[in-house]
Amino acid sequence: MPKKLLIWSVIAFAGFYLFTQPTNAANAVGGAFSAVGSAFGSVITFLTALFN
Repeated sequence: MPKKLLIWSVIAFAGFYLFTQPTNAANAVGGAFSAVGSAFGSVITFLTALFN
């Protein structure tokens, strides 16, 4: 039950943030995708160096 409440609270906060500050929400999503892309690139670089 507490886990479900936490999940719904996070979803409600994200929806509120999206509708009240759409530009900042878009920047946050862009930053998150940039971080994931950077991490993926770092893993690829590591694996390339490991197997060469």
